[in-house]
Amino acid sequence: MSFFDSQLFKDVQMQHVFSDCKTFADAIARVNWQSACKSYEQLAPLTNTQLSEFVNAHFIISPVLAMGTEADTSSVKHYIDSLWNGLRREADTPKQDSLLALKHSYIVPGGRFQEIYYWDSYFTALGLIDADKGDVVEDMLLNFVDLINDYGCIPNGNRRYYLSRSQPPVLALMVELLWEHTHSKSLNTQWLAMCVAALEKEYIFWMQGAQLLSTNVLSSKRVVRMPCGGILNRYWDDVSEPRAESLREDLALAEGLAKEKKSDFYRNIRAACESGWDFSSRWLGESNLLSSIQTTDIVPIDLNCLMYNLENQLSKFFQLLGNSEQAEHYQLLASNRKALINAYLWNEPTGFFVDYNCRTTTQSPILSAAATTALFVNLASNEQAIKVATRLADKFLKEGGIVTTITQTAQQWDSPNGWAPLQWFAVKGLNNYGITQLSTHIMQNWVNMVEQNFAANKCLLEKYNVCTPAVLASGGEYQVQQGFGWTNGVTARFYTLLNNPEF
Repeated sequence: MSFFDSQLFKDVQMQHVFSDCKTFADAIARVNWQSACKSYEQLAPLTNTQLSEFVNAHFIISPVLAMGTEADTSSVKHYIDSLWNGLRREADTPKQDSLLALKHSYIVPGGRFQEIYYWDSYFTALGLIDADKGDVVEDMLLNFVDLINDYGCIPNGNRRYYLSRSQPPVLALMVELLWEHTHSKSLNTQWLAMCVAALEKEYIFWMQGAQLLSTNVLSSKRVVRMPCGGILNRYWDDVSEPRAESLREDLALAEGLAKEKKSDFYRNIRAACESGWDFSSRWLGESNLLSSIQTTDIVPIDLNCLMYNLENQLSKFFQLLGNSEQAEHYQLLASNRKALINAYLWNEPTGFFVDYNCRTTTQSPILSAAATTALFVNLASNEQAIKVATRLADKFLKEGGIVTTITQTAQQWDSPNGWAPLQWFAVKGLNNYGITQLSTHIMQNWVNMVEQNFAANKCLLEKYNVCTPAVLASGGEYQVQQGFGWTNGVTARFYTLLNNPEF
């Protein structure tokens, strides 16, 4: 039995000992969790006060955002610079907790997020590279290689309760970043070969089950057989139970569902967490009803563009390593995926890339900034890029940058919120096609909003209300978090691209 299945864990969460379920999921046992659970079984049931006292006697609760250094709030630049050390964690010493101990240093996002997060790390790395901290990016990449070798994938984060899912596959982007910044200068093919071995394992993880697909088996794990017989990817989670870090929320949402539908609901909630977009109308059958979540029915544009990039990068890297056979193999896979994306995920009437519902065999009506990943990975044609840019300028560009979707809901990955990673996908994607006036407009709007918010609150945040920047962003399962890794990284990169004299 795992700690998360224990009666102690369930009682602490359900009796609201902590306002945030993640707090106890991340607690450190003073001796070990097995002995704590055994002691509890002999004493239970306990009142709320008694249970709190028991937890304090047997566990250490980590404070939220235990900064390694004090933040310098004299300017946005100084704040970001000071937080690189404040958010850095040295190599882990294994403890009696849920943390998967890492052998190298890493950057945490901040706030309640006190572990490394997979896709966050790429956007954080942009700022680290610009701050001449490539060694920290190198350490994070080595941690990801270790995780792939140990577990067969890069988990959502380095916690045991994240092992059943990953996050958007951005390792190839980190490898490319470090190759161009450091290792290409010395043609360090030994380093590249190590990375390519890890990337191939990641590719196998995402494509697992493809050989099982047929006219009778249309999906398996993270792969989906499209109507023409081609294969694209979806988000998934190998577990169909409530999330340990959000136990109360999941149980409450599932309460009104029929028993036979609960396991599908839990898997779909978890799959949305793998997407990084937890949560959004992209995954919902009814845009304002989280219990209608159907993530595993959706073939997402951003995931498949990142898989296209992974195939392309593997082809490029194998060519550099002198393996033309594997280079051609992955180039063919990329070409096939590009054709499938254009066939199923491009909507000509709206001039935009969209998601596809494999259950209803129809395109999603939800327009989201995920469409910009097609430009980011250079998959779009010039004509498509112009159409996407027109739609972005018309519908998505707001006072504070690009809005996440044009659907307004209570979910944090919908309007009116904007997130740093999507600003970067849009800006880099537009720049790839020479659409620089719009990309500059997005960067300036984002930076202006960040600076105005910083003047009032003296911190950077994980997300912003880009439609009404004076109003704090909301939505989701927790309060907006301070820090914040990817906001720091993307904002720093925008200052660099805008040639801001402070940077």
